Amino acid sequence: MRKIYQIFVALLLILMLYACDKSEKKTFQIGFAQCTMNDNWRKTMVEGMESELTFHNNIGMTIANANSNSTKQIAQIQQFIEDKVDLIIVTPNEAKPLTAIIEKAFDAGIPVVIVDRKTTSEKYTAFVGADNQLIGQNAGIYANIILKGQGTIFEVGEGAKTSPTIDRHQGFLKVINKNPQLKLLKSLFSARQPQYLQEEIRSFLSQHPKVDLIYAHNDRLAHAIANVCKSLGLNKKIIGVDGLYGANQGIDLVSKGIISATILYPTGGEEAIKTAVKILNKQPFEKENQLFTTIINAENVGIMLAQYQKIKEQQDDIKRQASKIKELTRIFSTQQNTLYLTIIFLLVVISLGGILFYLLREKQKSNQILGNQNRAILEQKDEIERISQLARQATEDKLRFYSYISHEFRTPLSLILTPTEDILHRKSVDAKETKNALQLIYKNANRLLRLVDQLLELRKVDAGKMELEVTQQDLVAFVKDIVSDFNVKAKTQHIDLQFICPFAQMPFGFDAEKLDKVLFNIISNAFKYTPVGGLIHVSLLKNIEKIEILISDNGIGMSKEEKERAFDLFYRGNQNISLGTGLGLALSREFVSLHQGDIEVESEKGKGTTFKIILPYVEGQMYEKEPIKENPYLRESVEAITPILVNNSVVHENTIVLIEDNQDLNQFLTQKLRIAYNTVPVESAEKGWEEILNNIPDLIISDVMLPAMDGFSLTQKIKNDFRTSHIPVILLTAKGQLESQIEGAKAGADAYISKPFNQQLLEEKIKGLLENRDRMRRRFSSEITNPSQIQKTERKFLVEFELLIEKNLNDSSLSVEKLSKELGMSRVQLFRKISALTNKNVTDYIADFKLLKAKALLKETDKTIAEVAYETGFNNPSYFTTFFKQKTNQTPSEWRNS
Repeated sequence: MRKIYQIFVALLLILMLYACDKSEKKTFQIGFAQCTMNDNWRKTMVEGMESELTFHNNIGMTIANANSNSTKQIAQIQQFIEDKVDLIIVTPNEAKPLTAIIEKAFDAGIPVVIVDRKTTSEKYTAFVGADNQLIGQNAGIYANIILKGQGTIFEVGEGAKTSPTIDRHQGFLKVINKNPQLKLLKSLFSARQPQYLQEEIRSFLSQHPKVDLIYAHNDRLAHAIANVCKSLGLNKKIIGVDGLYGANQGIDLVSKGIISATILYPTGGEEAIKTAVKILNKQPFEKENQLFTTIINAENVGIMLAQYQKIKEQQDDIKRQASKIKELTRIFSTQQNTLYLTIIFLLVVISLGGILFYLLREKQKSNQILGNQNRAILEQKDEIERISQLARQATEDKLRFYSYISHEFRTPLSLILTPTEDILHRKSVDAKETKNALQLIYKNANRLLRLVDQLLELRKVDAGKMELEVTQQDLVAFVKDIVSDFNVKAKTQHIDLQFICPFAQMPFGFDAEKLDKVLFNIISNAFKYTPVGGLIHVSLLKNIEKIEILISDNGIGMSKEEKERAFDLFYRGNQNISLGTGLGLALSREFVSLHQGDIEVESEKGKGTTFKIILPYVEGQMYEKEPIKENPYLRESVEAITPILVNNSVVHENTIVLIEDNQDLNQFLTQKLRIAYNTVPVESAEKGWEEILNNIPDLIISDVMLPAMDGFSLTQKIKNDFRTSHIPVILLTAKGQLESQIEGAKAGADAYISKPFNQQLLEEKIKGLLENRDRMRRRFSSEITNPSQIQKTERKFLVEFELLIEKNLNDSSLSVEKLSKELGMSRVQLFRKISALTNKNVTDYIADFKLLKAKALLKETDKTIAEVAYETGFNNPSYFTTFFKQKTNQTPSEWRNS
């Protein structure tokens, strides 16, 4: 028995190791020693490498930046050797100093790929780069062309001892020396950056203003030289090197005519990674990989720009695809590991069954029982494998859809939990209020129940367990009864609701409950998206082959993408669409399909929508007759939209604008808030903005998921408008995820409360924000000319306001109306804004500002009292003296002498 147990454990361990081994993937690590990252050419090289690496998920790369320090780069390569990376890529800062360390890495068996410039040794695995002598020759050839074989040249380069500078110089000389009419006046080489070379360049060009052409060893130098020429008023032909794509890079400079041409010097980033992959995978590769170069001038720059733009778009697309592939790979890996664990579990079960079988065989008992158990285990194994197969076929959209369920349940839960808490915490019970609260709880509990029922029905359809209960009924009377249920709602919303049918009767076999749900869902949606005064027409038509039911409206309509995916359960084109709506359309399609029919939609944005239900019709086909059941299933009642009534008989100190599109929640919160605040309830962000401008409230409460403009956009609009930027905003929403809270904070929300929420918490948040605002007003009420401690957005407004007062200070007719007109605000808006920020009215604020200005003039100038009076906007010096004494208990003369 012990031996069998040991064998079993060993088998289990082997299987677990096998599963872990299968989930692992061999990874290569590349060490990249970059000489510097201080110029765009090097950065473009790294971008090319990273872009190419997206095709090789099994390869990682560590980048070390030497910042143009050879000693530092040697230490970095030594660290790569010690870390035993699989391959090293090097762009040598200098050829000779880096030779020894690269040879060391090569001798240690680590493949070394050198990019851009070689060392003085042949001990490297591969080289990728352009021929710098060929670069210089191309520059010389083009110089000869544009100078027509005659002229003077000024050459500028960086790093006199670096191999690229030497090679480019020699290649250039090789060409121009063939033509005695081309004269190289000077070659200026320096290790200094272009900004520090400008003085030397300026000095040379000032002394030789007639030089015909300037050859710069890179486009950065070319751009700097062009700026120097421009400052000196010179127009020179300039040839650069690099040919990078981007703003103020070589191709852009040629395109703008700043330089005459640039010689393409490829970075080799992609080619270096391709060569490295071949080496790591032990595939054939070239040791010397010379990159293509060409001349880019005004004739071909347009083509180059188009090609680079296309490449950039393709690279961006590759990155997006790589990101998606990475996510799919992660999902696949998770499912694969789950499968391995399932197989291990099955093997454990089978092994235990085998042990049991062995024990029972030894005792020669219960052979029949053992056989039955073995068959049951095999059946269980088949079932688990079937379930595992279904799990692998689940899509990412389906997972995302179920995450929406919790979001959609939060609003009805808020309307259940919040009234319940309110009832429990009441000290006295009002029968009418309690009944209203219980009705609200009952209504939203039923709403949750309908959502759950729809989910369960979808599950039945997915499982293939949904069956039709077909009975023979009059389809005309059936559809007419459903349409008539909406008559009151249509009348309330002034919508033209009509049922159009040329037939008096139409006997037809169908499942009444399911077709009822289909029609109710589609007509309900039509009411949701049809404006007041619109139309909804339901038509019933028939020919010898089919019956058509058309539901048409002139509502907001759908975009092309929304129309194509209208019945897709997992698609949310309009983020504000409810889960119930999405489930209803998906169920409608499934129920119509069960009738062997089809459902189509025609829609255009802004012009309305038409749903067409097509059912097959066979003349003379009969089914068992059954009367139509009254309320055959639990469905949402058809309710007319009632306006939100607000009791304004009591006027409170503070005003709140409440924006919530759920009518029940809006009414509930309005009822609670109006006890202590003047409450202005609205159901959309657009109406909310109108009320905010009309009332300039003390606080705003807004939902996030609103019909058109959402709460985040509204908050941003409030905080960016100087008329409303001081008003605190509370976002009350079912979107409780951390990323949503961060988005709310970025928009400028002062508080973010998730549904379902606690009413007491909401009231305390309101109270705290209003008290903080009041404390700020009291604190800064005396800071008339020093608004620096107020929030940045409000500081800007106060500074502009004081500048406007000072501009009109000597105007004795200065009034609040004139100031508000200058600021583009109404008189009431200006009054409320200043009062909210300083706890003073506008008149007092202007008076205090004049007093401070008068004190400054009395203290800092020798002007007479009368001059000071006129300069601060007083018609009469005597009135000025009276005003000054009222404010300071001293006359202007007494104050000046003191």
